Amino acid sequence: MAETMTLPEWLMADAPLIGAEHGFNERADVIVAADGTDLNSFWNEVQDTIRIRNAQRNTLIDQLATRVTGAITSVNVPSEVNFEEATEYGQPVGIRGAFTRMWRGYDFKFYDLAIRYTWMFLAEADRQQLEMNHNLALDADTKLLFNKVMKTLFNPLNVVGVGDKNEPTTVYKFYNGDGEVPPPYATYNHTGTHNHYLTSGAATVTSANLDTMADELGHHGYTLQNNYRLVLWVNKQEANIIRGFKTANGAAFDFVPNPALYGGKIWVPNDGSYVGGPTGTVPGEVGTYGPWHVVEEAYVPPGYIIGLASGGAENLQNPIGIREHANPAYRGLKIIPGQRSDYPLVDSFYRRGFGTGIRQRGGGVVMQVTTNASYAVPARYV
Repeated sequence: MAETMTLPEWLMADAPLIGAEHGFNERADVIVAADGTDLNSFWNEVQDTIRIRNAQRNTLIDQLATRVTGAITSVNVPSEVNFEEATEYGQPVGIRGAFTRMWRGYDFKFYDLAIRYTWMFLAEADRQQLEMNHNLALDADTKLLFNKVMKTLFNPLNVVGVGDKNEPTTVYKFYNGDGEVPPPYATYNHTGTHNHYLTSGAATVTSANLDTMADELGHHGYTLQNNYRLVLWVNKQEANIIRGFKTANGAAFDFVPNPALYGGKIWVPNDGSYVGGPTGTVPGEVGTYGPWHVVEEAYVPPGYIIGLASGGAENLQNPIGIREHANPAYRGLKIIPGQRSDYPLVDSFYRRGFGTGIRQRGGGVVMQVTTNASYAVPARYV
């Protein structure tokens, strides 16, 4: 009688197949980096850092911007009313509040980049190299946001394009003489030629230039008395000059260094001059001059100064509008799997969708430090 042969259980037709044998990648099949880093776990960490980054955002830009979700929003300026002298038997005049509605537009685009790994690279790479690429992507996101905001601030030309549902959208800049008449404020009345893109009239910045910029904002009500913070963005080149402004040398105020940069010590001028200034600090502040919080920012090109009024984080009175998608799922920086969804880190896409525009046209002023009479856009932000 011939011997009966039996197949191993794992080859029997009715036996369940597991793992790679069935075409699925289970936890045990996960590829790892050269130092043993579990790439699925690292992917989860990347997602966590993205969530933290979106929660924190950029603290300085948040102080100067407000978030919007539509292609067009309105800025409403209420009308003024006046009392009249009362009479013994007369009825007081009735009022009906009204406002002037000004439409402000914002552009919008999606931006992305990809990180792709080969299995050979991962066989040699360690966690440090993976973190380096992730951090490079986060840095690219910061540069994207700053460059887009800076281009909006520095370029005075309004942009007319097609927005949502093919509706024409005008992305305005600060007042640039385009014919729009700014609302009157107190005793200040303006014309359609009003311009917030100025030149210094000298080869180096002077204290009088900063005073002029503060006055330009004050003509529209953006003052310390009205609870605004005035933030001055400058390059290191101009910051080094501003640090030397003192009343003893003819300036209206003394520059006061940020005590946090000097171990909390308080700086007092030898001659007992003005040592006050705006309260609190803003991110990146190196000190104050008069009403200004002076922020040294490398994204500002040498020879240019930006003055902005802040009503606080995400305040509607902030000058910059940053448009995000109407669908919350598409807001902020996102990282999504690419072609290899089973190993998402191997082929991953970083994506951000946003746009910018100026919401409060009187809430900012830009000055080029030059002897030329006409303002020129810095080459970096044309």
